[in-house]
Amino acid sequence: MKTYKCKNIRNIALAGHGGSGKTSLTEAILYTSGGIDRMGKIADGNTVSDYDPDEIKRKVSLNTSIAYAEWKDVKINIVDTPGQFDFIGGMYEGIRAAETVVITVPAKDGVQVGTIKAYREAKKLGKATMFVITKLDEENSSFYRVLEDLKANFGPSVCPIIVPFDKFGTVESYINLFEMKAYKYTNGKAEEVEMPASENRIKGLRAAMAEAIAETDEELMMKFFENEGEDFTEAEITKGLHDGVDQGIITPVVCCAGEKLESIDKLLDTMIYMLPSPDERKDEIVDYNEDMPLAAFVFKTLADPFVGKLSFVKIVAGVLTAKVDIINSRTGESEKFGKMLALKGKKQEEMIEAYAGDIVALTKLNANTSDTLCDSSNVFSLSPIEFPVPCYFKAVSAKDKNDEGKISSGIKRLLEEDHTLSYVHNHETHQRILGGLGEQHIDSAVQKLKNKFGVDVTLSDPVIAYREAIRKKVSVEGKHKKQSGGHGQYGHVKIEFEPHNEDQLIFEERVFGGSVPKNFFPAVEKGLQESIVHGVLAGYPVVRLKATLFDGSYHPVDSSEQAFKMAAHIAYKTGLAQASPCLLEPIELMKFTVPDDNTGDVMGIVNKRRGAVLGMNPVGDGMTEVDAELPMAETGDLATVIRQMTKGMGWFTMEFARYEQLPSNLEADVIANAPKFSEYEG
Repeated sequence: MKTYKCKNIRNIALAGHGGSGKTSLTEAILYTSGGIDRMGKIADGNTVSDYDPDEIKRKVSLNTSIAYAEWKDVKINIVDTPGQFDFIGGMYEGIRAAETVVITVPAKDGVQVGTIKAYREAKKLGKATMFVITKLDEENSSFYRVLEDLKANFGPSVCPIIVPFDKFGTVESYINLFEMKAYKYTNGKAEEVEMPASENRIKGLRAAMAEAIAETDEELMMKFFENEGEDFTEAEITKGLHDGVDQGIITPVVCCAGEKLESIDKLLDTMIYMLPSPDERKDEIVDYNEDMPLAAFVFKTLADPFVGKLSFVKIVAGVLTAKVDIINSRTGESEKFGKMLALKGKKQEEMIEAYAGDIVALTKLNANTSDTLCDSSNVFSLSPIEFPVPCYFKAVSAKDKNDEGKISSGIKRLLEEDHTLSYVHNHETHQRILGGLGEQHIDSAVQKLKNKFGVDVTLSDPVIAYREAIRKKVSVEGKHKKQSGGHGQYGHVKIEFEPHNEDQLIFEERVFGGSVPKNFFPAVEKGLQESIVHGVLAGYPVVRLKATLFDGSYHPVDSSEQAFKMAAHIAYKTGLAQASPCLLEPIELMKFTVPDDNTGDVMGIVNKRRGAVLGMNPVGDGMTEVDAELPMAETGDLATVIRQMTKGMGWFTMEFARYEQLPSNLEADVIANAPKFSEYEG
């Protein structure tokens, strides 16, 4: 495998809406550049990027994959990211690793939610951007309609570079605006043809491009005005476009028809001449420089039950070889890798060394996603990737009880691979809770558990962890008296139970005259602590309870700690039943981020689901954050509802706030469906 220096590397993240043509474009780039001998198709399940069995089955990208193309002595590392919102974590990984985000936009559908999300994330991280209008060979496609759509959404930085000539509805040729040449394609091979005559639209686009180039440099601006808008030289155009893309003031637009291999060569030319190389950028505090001590960033981890971990690594500084003494800055531990690989999907080529700016895969690293790997002489940390947090939860249980022990280990491996998943073993409800970004996300994780780790699981709704409390003050007695030959058992207490603000049990005593000896007070408290694990309504834990021992009696021979524990439990059951017990439900603090037009819809959902809106705050880009509180029981399908309501633009986070009394009209149903808890055994 040939090695490349920084200036001859381009790292691009392919992003965009699901179905916009990213995987097919990767296939076309690899074929045109000679990287593969045969173009695969998504429908046939034989593309380079989508090689996971679940991807082949679903016919969509679920994981980030990497491949590389070599074009005119430049290596183009392609990070193909998923477009489905349930798997958007892959987009965050890919954008973090690239200098440029290439956003695919289908010529028939135009700008979609995934287009906007990819562009905003790219700009947030300071990445260069480029649009590729795909699928020009499909019926009802329109490059110029989509171009206007792009300008309307993303402003004057949108600058077409390769445009179609489609005067009669079908693409007759592709026009390279910075060369001002037209090309016709036959079986993917370009042939220069005569420029279309009297095409005013082309002249207007060329003039707009010249004006955009003038904005990148004062000298070019002066020349533009002195020559009254006359064109620049090809060298000036190339440099101006390159600098404008690097500075973020130009977003070039290229069009193609991937399956017919039309304009793919011009797209590759645009990538190597217009897009920034790593050495023109920096990763936060570090310049991409091969002469510096090694620094590398792990942006993706794949878990394989046979090979082990496969880590996708972006080299930030220095030269990576097996001889370098690597330190993981997060753990402080030394790291050793097995092999260094260049990947084309699942195809692996072994490498001996790689330079700053390159992307490689390393086997058998202990490192996790977002870890920084450094030379031992210069240890520091780069910022971790900020992933979306899970908002859709299901309980998982093994179909075969013998596999219960495998669930946690299998999910742990999945969490290494996918940082948008979460996993909690709730010991209160005795459920394993798997969290993700949506129904498809959880379903895919379940399939991976089965295919990769041999664990077949079933899904169910999580049990809500309710609480119980009392609403009035009562005084009761509990007497435990038992005679069974020899020493008997005798314990007698009088306890006052009342509501309290603290979640934990408050135990006090005001016994006078020694009716209950002091040495039995701890036994009474322990009996109550063991009792509050289960309430009297539905068996949920009891909170906000104060118990005061104020009287009782004892037997000099038959009284014991165990007897007083039992007496306290009897008093507890009697007292709580008389103290107007009620159920408490968990309340979640919600933060919805939705388009401005959807704020009223969110308020309606919150109110309909027994919640309360706390406030709203504009966050820019036409989005508003709505703060609200909502009962946990009302959040089960919220991820799906919010996504449908906002067409995928909205999301939310939630965290536990407190417990509040459940409305009395809902108590009967909760009690009837409560889990069967074990009784107190003393």
